[in-house]
Amino acid sequence: MAHQLVLVLDFGSQYTQLIARRIREQSVYCEIHPYTLGADLAKIRAMAPLGIILSGGPNSVYDEGAPHVPAGLWELGIPVLGICYGAQLTAHLLGGKVDRADAREYGRATVRVKTTDGVFRSVTPGDELAVWASHGDHVEAIPPGFVHTAESDNCKFSGFANSARKIHCVQFHPEVVHTARGAELLGNFLFGICGAKGDWSMASFVDEAVARIRAQVGSTDSGGRVICGLSGGVDSSVAAALIHKAIGDRLTCVFVDNGLLRNGEREQVAAIFRDHFHVDLRVIDAEARFLGALADITDPERKRKIIGYEFIAVFDEQAKTIQNAKFLAQGTLYPDVIESVSFKGPSHTIKSHHNVGGLPERMNLALVEPLRELFKDEVRQLGLELGLPRHMVWRQPFPGPGLAVRCLGPLTRTRLDVLRNADAIIEQEIVAAGLYESIWQSFGVLLPVRSVGVMGDARTYEEALAVRAVHSRDGMTADWVQLPYDVLARISSRIINEVRGINRVVYDITSKPPGTIEWE
Repeated sequence: MAHQLVLVLDFGSQYTQLIARRIREQSVYCEIHPYTLGADLAKIRAMAPLGIILSGGPNSVYDEGAPHVPAGLWELGIPVLGICYGAQLTAHLLGGKVDRADAREYGRATVRVKTTDGVFRSVTPGDELAVWASHGDHVEAIPPGFVHTAESDNCKFSGFANSARKIHCVQFHPEVVHTARGAELLGNFLFGICGAKGDWSMASFVDEAVARIRAQVGSTDSGGRVICGLSGGVDSSVAAALIHKAIGDRLTCVFVDNGLLRNGEREQVAAIFRDHFHVDLRVIDAEARFLGALADITDPERKRKIIGYEFIAVFDEQAKTIQNAKFLAQGTLYPDVIESVSFKGPSHTIKSHHNVGGLPERMNLALVEPLRELFKDEVRQLGLELGLPRHMVWRQPFPGPGLAVRCLGPLTRTRLDVLRNADAIIEQEIVAAGLYESIWQSFGVLLPVRSVGVMGDARTYEEALAVRAVHSRDGMTADWVQLPYDVLARISSRIINEVRGINRVVYDITSKPPGTIEWE
């Protein structure tokens, strides 16, 4: 089934992925492409999008070398929504005027709606909307034939449109959660202007994905086996369940217990995939191998590289024992795909990525990536659709190197067990408080710092544990969670009383940036 498509052209905005997610949330399929696609009008016609959204961006439209698209884009007869830079580019190329603003708008602003035209069709004229702005330029004059639809104190033309040409522009970000009724404004564009039907759902995706997997790997044993590295995380678990639905026992999952896992993780994965789904699951006990390789290693980057190297080696050894293995399954998501082809290109490397590269080339296997069209929230919906238990689908992200990057200093079985037990208490208390699914990540970090304490009238000299809890949408930025004091008190009391080796608990209130989510 071919879904209706909305095309998002990326001019470099930090919010471009949010545009796509907000559209998908309204059951409309969309794709993000670099703005350079706009120069290929024939290809855009062939893609037959219902609508085109021009994202924001950091440039000024009048700067030399600023990203542009040909004016013919607005002549295709396809509805266009310009957001911030996209709005300014529309004005600039269609006969309006853009200039540096006397008073820039960054952050919260108030927009007054002047007319119920286009994206504002469901808003009463004169109403004020709290919006999120991010621009230093503004449209000083709108193009001929356009009408003025919204304004703010610092931006006269916060909205303008030409309904006859199906072109609509706003100089604020409806995709950002801080914009009141932002989803409604996007919905007005999608359904009122583009005529979207809302035909994108995880239920329909399952059947389509199954068909694609079977077409790629073949429908019989002669097509070869698929190997999946199962970590117990959401992405690999959902990918494995989907592929198993498509090809059954031609899937072999390999779960490597590297000794860096959370409490009960190995048993949980085995219970779900081996006992419930009846997947061919191989559990490899490699704790001694990994901890031996990591002995006396304290540098975070060396830890990551050693873990990656050993994982590839273990996985490769197992793959050689699987007859007719021709494919490797990976839980690649849409943000990973976007990042590799986006306007800005891959981000500067702060630390080695937790996904392990090099496997397909080393093993000469073709990649199967059934989730590469999906965002994280869609993957969770898909997992529920496939019958995975909610506690697995909504599990918080866990780093590929596991507890190695949360156990600062030397890694020993004793210190890892201390951290595992403390981390389990944090999870239990966060779940009991009803906060687990609303928090991006909550965990403990064992510090190689000893302090003096008193327990039962006796002096102690033990390590400290930092509790970390953050809110985030995609892990790129994060704010620390203001956990209730009673929750923090229970976490601290239980850890100190129940976990030998820790006598002090602190709470990390660092956002990202300037910090990172993980400590290493």
